Amino acid sequence: MTTTALQHLATARPRRRGREWLSDPLWHGLLAAIAAVVFAVVALIVYETARGAMPSIRAYGFRFLLRTDWDPVAEQFGALPYIYGTLVSSGLALLLALPCGIGAAVFLAEIAPRGIGDAVTFLVELLASIPSIVYGMWGVFSLAPFLRSIAEPWLTAHLGFLPLFQGFPFGLGMLNAGLVLAIMILPTIVSISREMLLAAPTSLREAALALGATRAETIGVTLEWSRPGIVGAVILALGRALGETMAVTKVIGNTNRISASLLAPGATLASVIANEFTEATGRLYLAALVEIALVLFLITLLVNAAARLIILWSTGGARGVVRVV
Repeated sequence: MTTTALQHLATARPRRRGREWLSDPLWHGLLAAIAAVVFAVVALIVYETARGAMPSIRAYGFRFLLRTDWDPVAEQFGALPYIYGTLVSSGLALLLALPCGIGAAVFLAEIAPRGIGDAVTFLVELLASIPSIVYGMWGVFSLAPFLRSIAEPWLTAHLGFLPLFQGFPFGLGMLNAGLVLAIMILPTIVSISREMLLAAPTSLREAALALGATRAETIGVTLEWSRPGIVGAVILALGRALGETMAVTKVIGNTNRISASLLAPGATLASVIANEFTEATGRLYLAALVEIALVLFLITLLVNAAARLIILWSTGGARGVVRVV
């Protein structure tokens, strides 16, 4: 290398280092500012919601979560029936959608031919693009008559000894809401679980087969590898079920009663806000609805925190050690 070239490198490197030294802090600062905006938006939402709910918080305190009466005329409000309806409808939806979603994901990723799997996955993901109000109208005009005339009378006749299936077959109630929510969250579970199964290393499957595992046992190995992603998919689906508004409002019946029967009407935190927010004229009435929104936000926050802990716990062990039974 000539002397001129060495002198050029000696003079060029410090300038380049200077530019990098200046650009790295600017880039890091920009990314930090963008991340701070997200936290600022969440904090602002919590602050404004808590400020709007303050009259109700001062009036009822923690008892607001345990009261069952909801009387706008007498200004007596309680959130327990709506918390119960939210948890029951979302839990029922997850109970129905989870085995179907994971089973469909395993079939599409591990068993079905790739062309058929891609086509069916595209059709499943189309369900996610349907507006929630369409699901609600379908639940009212198609699912409710079927439940009222066929499904719920059969459940009452054969399983009426259980508290879950006692009562008059209305067609609109917890069962209808759970079924509609299950269909709505199914695409989330199927698509994300399938992608996680497809992302499993091919060497993992080959190693399991080489050790003498059957096809079913090999699928179990890939499921174990994909467990954190599947848990994440389930939590995302549960988050949507907890916050769903329009579809649930159409089909749940909208009463503030607590009933052990899935055939009985109910209400959720989101549905009572959608039904009564425009009618809330009194200051305490409006504050109670805002506190309902705050409670829904806190439930969603707790669910996501629990999901994070579950994922950390499930990935805490040795990821590379896989047992073939």
